[in-house]
Amino acid sequence: MSSSSSTSYYPFDVQRLSAIAGASVEGIDLSHPLTQSLTEAILAALDEFHVLCFRNQNLSKEAQYEFTLNFGEIEGHVGELKSGERYPLVHTVTNLDENSGKPTLKPASDGNYFWHTDKSYHEIPSHLTILHALEIPPKGGDTLFANMLLAYEDLTETERQELANLRAIHSWEASRKNTGNRPATKEQIQERPAVSHPLIRTHPNGKKSLYLGAHISHIEGQDYETGRQRLSNLLTRATQEKFTYRHEWRVGDLTLWNNKVLLHKADRNYEMDQHRRILHRTVVKATRPL
Repeated sequence: MSSSSSTSYYPFDVQRLSAIAGASVEGIDLSHPLTQSLTEAILAALDEFHVLCFRNQNLSKEAQYEFTLNFGEIEGHVGELKSGERYPLVHTVTNLDENSGKPTLKPASDGNYFWHTDKSYHEIPSHLTILHALEIPPKGGDTLFANMLLAYEDLTETERQELANLRAIHSWEASRKNTGNRPATKEQIQERPAVSHPLIRTHPNGKKSLYLGAHISHIEGQDYETGRQRLSNLLTRATQEKFTYRHEWRVGDLTLWNNKVLLHKADRNYEMDQHRRILHRTVVKATRPL
């Protein structure tokens, strides 16, 4: 479904991209400073559409950093490059090999190809993630978003009651294991110890959503394997096509999304060893899940 939102609601034109999530915005140059009213309008539109894509942007890393600060504190990263250096606050998401600089089927970290919500292994996880597309394959390399508000609504009342008071353990260590990446170091485990979050989030507007993804180890207080199977079943159900929006990138897209209500993952639906995929990423801290 596609329809234009009335400009009476926002000081910019919004085109809905999907009934699940997603809207495009054109005619704004985000390299210029935002006014407070424009920042608030972007946040309001994000609450409505969950994913906002600003077309035809050309931001340097410095400009993206300044743009991101409009929405709150920028999060650091526990992940490291092969060199051992910490990811910078504005870091590059890419399929390029760190040594040769050429496209590869196995980039240094490919955890973004698994369903997740950013930084759920933090005690205070992410609110917004911002990706700016610099180079995109001629076909594919999409990002998928799954709406956890809709996934929760799809549960029966009995299922909602069964899940209502359950909590899951999230950690960087579990994330690395679940995605087949290099194991977390002792220093990383100490820096990001396991945290407990509710399996169902309650938002300020009273709505509820599932809180799942690849950063989870197990359900707190349940048999480990039984809990993991339950999580796996929930994730499969919550990421059905009827709950997902596929974002087909264009060069210049600067896309924001709300990690509180969405899962996301990149799609390997392109020749990863043939075409370059380069995006710049920043993440804004949220509040503790309730």
